[in-house]
Amino acid sequence: MPIEVESPEEMGYSTIQYNLAESSVRDRTIGELRIDLSNVLMNYGHHRGLPELQEAICEGSNILKSEDVLVTAGAAQALYLVATTLLDPEDHLIVVRPNYGTNLETPRGIRCAMTVTDLSFESGFQPDIDQIQKAIRPNTKLISITHPHNPTGVFVSQSTIESLIQLSEKSGCYLLIDETYRHLNFKTPLLPYFAEKSNRVISVSSLSKAFGAPGIRIGWIISQDTKLQHDLLAAKEQMIISNSVVDEYIALQIFLKKEKLLKEVHSTLKTNYQIVEEWLQTNNDFFEWVTPDAGAVVFPRIKESIYVDFSKFYDRLYSHYHTVVGGGYWFEQNQRYMRIGFGYPTAQELRTGLENVMRCVMDCKII
Repeated sequence: MPIEVESPEEMGYSTIQYNLAESSVRDRTIGELRIDLSNVLMNYGHHRGLPELQEAICEGSNILKSEDVLVTAGAAQALYLVATTLLDPEDHLIVVRPNYGTNLETPRGIRCAMTVTDLSFESGFQPDIDQIQKAIRPNTKLISITHPHNPTGVFVSQSTIESLIQLSEKSGCYLLIDETYRHLNFKTPLLPYFAEKSNRVISVSSLSKAFGAPGIRIGWIISQDTKLQHDLLAAKEQMIISNSVVDEYIALQIFLKKEKLLKEVHSTLKTNYQIVEEWLQTNNDFFEWVTPDAGAVVFPRIKESIYVDFSKFYDRLYSHYHTVVGGGYWFEQNQRYMRIGFGYPTAQELRTGLENVMRCVMDCKII
């Protein structure tokens, strides 16, 4: 996938000075977290995940139990497990796009039928319930969305979520809600996992985006469907048996420090979001955008009236300005769109990176 081929870790962090491509916050060190690993026994771990970690993940819920949680090697594996467990070539799913690449590419690899319903800038990137309802077939097994939305940071309205749940329950399919950005809700209180609402809802999340810990590869699947959890566990056991006990121990320590860590993260997001907002307003002759509700990303687009040579733009931004953003083509969207991450860079890196984006637009503008 382009999002992986052109990822900073593939291109080399040392070649990038202004990294606006990340959809996460700044990475942390184990030393910052003051975690002592000396007593971690390097045995096979619990197949479902460290029990204390399962409990920490669903802490605060009066509905979810630890057995509703399957700990995985990141949200990427969680999404792969859901697709390969639920879908066969004779099945059908509905994907609301833009979406994370795995939610599109894994079903394509399975060669099942897929209906894509595209969000529009004009609708504020809100799903069209009527369009989704019309797409449901007798063999539809899954509807796939992200919330907060990737790559726009927009909230799907609660009424839309409720309608999607009703559609899933009525048709007998599952509703996958990729909630990887849920802890990056820096404007309003944190919402409960949507898996609380129905056993037809599957919630997926991870520690990668909000806690600066993508390197420990810890994610999870939440579902109240006992049969589905059994099947997901069986699939996981075929792949890795259990997670790294070191990763799970670090994850547990992060959860124990969750409130403090998120307070720091949200403070940074508020500061950096203001920088992005001011930049977009200053350059509103060139850019238009839908205001994000949460997450660490925004998905503006260059206005149609501005002619830009996109065959040069992204390459020049990287090679000349040492700046990267997530091009719209990462998400199968027009190249006028770009995902700008404002959680990873420092405030100064963000300011300079945004200035570089504007400079590059001017460099590649067609008169």
